[in-house]
Amino acid sequence: IGLGVDPEDRQRTWSEDAKGCLSRAAVATARSIVSHALASFPNKRSLWIQAVDLERKHGTAASLDDVLAEASKRLPKVEIFWLFRAKEQWLGGAIHKAREILTEAFAANPNSEAVWLAASKLEWETGEIERARVLLQRSRERAPTDRVFMKSVLLEREEQKYEDALSLINEGITKYPKFAKFYMMAGQIYSDDLEKTKVNLDKARKFYQKGLQNCATSVVLWILASRVEEKAHTFDSGSTISGTSAKANSGVTKARSLLELARLKNQKNPELWLEAIRLERRAGNEKLAQALMARALQECPSAGRLLAENISTAPRVEQKSKSADAIKRCPEDPYVIAAVASLFASERKKEKARKWFDKAVTLNPDIGDSWAKFYAFELEHGNKEQQEAVKQRCIKAEPKHGEVWTRIIKDMANRRKTVGEGLELVAQAVKQNKRSVK
Repeated sequence: IGLGVDPEDRQRTWSEDAKGCLSRAAVATARSIVSHALASFPNKRSLWIQAVDLERKHGTAASLDDVLAEASKRLPKVEIFWLFRAKEQWLGGAIHKAREILTEAFAANPNSEAVWLAASKLEWETGEIERARVLLQRSRERAPTDRVFMKSVLLEREEQKYEDALSLINEGITKYPKFAKFYMMAGQIYSDDLEKTKVNLDKARKFYQKGLQNCATSVVLWILASRVEEKAHTFDSGSTISGTSAKANSGVTKARSLLELARLKNQKNPELWLEAIRLERRAGNEKLAQALMARALQECPSAGRLLAENISTAPRVEQKSKSADAIKRCPEDPYVIAAVASLFASERKKEKARKWFDKAVTLNPDIGDSWAKFYAFELEHGNKEQQEAVKQRCIKAEPKHGEVWTRIIKDMANRRKTVGEGLELVAQAVKQNKRSVK
C-alpha cells in the first residue's frame, strides 16, 4: 500500500485510494487501506470519520460499533464518536449500553453541552422524564448554555408545566438576553398553550416586544409577533360579530405595520416579504398581495421562496410563464424546482413531476416540505414501492427545515413522532392545502 508514496502524501493518497476502491465496489480493499492508514495516523479525525462512514454504509452494526469504540478511545475529546455510538446503540434497542457509552463520554468531556444534551435526550425519549429533568438541571449548573436552557424549557412545556417553563425562560433571558428562542417560546406558551385571555395576549405581546428590542435581526421573531397581532381578536370572545370583524381588521393593520418595520430593519429578506404577502391574502386583499409580490421580486429577484410562491398562487394561465421565468432566474433552487414539479403534477405529467420532485430533494434533502410534496404525489400517483422508496429516503435524510414541516413536527403534540410518521402528517397537510387552493 505504501510503495511509491511520498511520506508527506501518505494520508491524502491512502484516503483517495480508499474512496476509489469504494467507487468500484471493492469494499474489502477500501477497508484494508483505511485500516493501514489509521495504523500510521491513529489520531487523524478525518480518517476515523472515513472509517466510520465506510462501516455505516457497507459494514454491520457490530463492525460499526467496533470502529466507533476505537475512534472514541483514540480521540476521547472528539464528541461526535461517543454520540454517534450511543445513538446507534439506542436505535438498536440497547438503552443500557447507550447509557454506559454516554457515562464514558462524560468522563472524557465533563463540560460538553452536546454530551449533556444527548444524555438528557436519551432519558427523555425513553420516557424517563425525571432522569432527563435531573440531567438538564445538572447541565444548567455545570455546563450552562442557551441551548441547555432551551431544552429544559421544552421538556417542561411538553409536560405541560408551563409555570416551570416560564420560570426557566426568565432565568435564561437574564443570562442570555440575545437568544431569540426564549422570547418565541414564552410568546407561544401565552398565545397557544394557555387560555386565550386578554391577560395572556398582553403577556405574549410583552415578550415579543422585549425580544424584538434585543434580537431585531430575528426574522422568525418578527413573524411570530405579527401573527399574534393578526389573531388578537380571537382572545376576546365576548365581542359581537361586527365588533369581532372590526378587531380582526385592526389586528391585520397592526400585523402589517410590524412587518413593515421588520423589513426596514432587515432589508432584502424574502421571508418577511413572503409573510407580508400571505397576510394580505389571508385578509382577502388579493390586489395588495400582488403589488407586494411585485415589490418583493424587485428587491429580491433571485429569492427561490418568493418565485415558488409566485408560481403556486398565479392564475392557471400564467403559471407556465412564471415557471419559465423562475427557472431562468434560479435554475438550481429547490423551492422553485418543487413548485414546478407540483405544476407538472397538476397537469398530470407524472413522469416529469416525479423527475422534478426527485431533483428538488436531491438539491437540498434538508427541506421537509419538498419530501412531503414528493410523498403526497406518490401517494396519489405512484405504487407501493415508489411510495416506500420516497419515505425511506426521507427517513435517511432526516430533514430539519421547511415551513410546513417545522410547524407540524415542532407542534408539542407531534414532538415524539418519528421522521416517517412526521412525513405522513406533513403530506396530509400538503394535500389539504392543495385542495383548499383548488
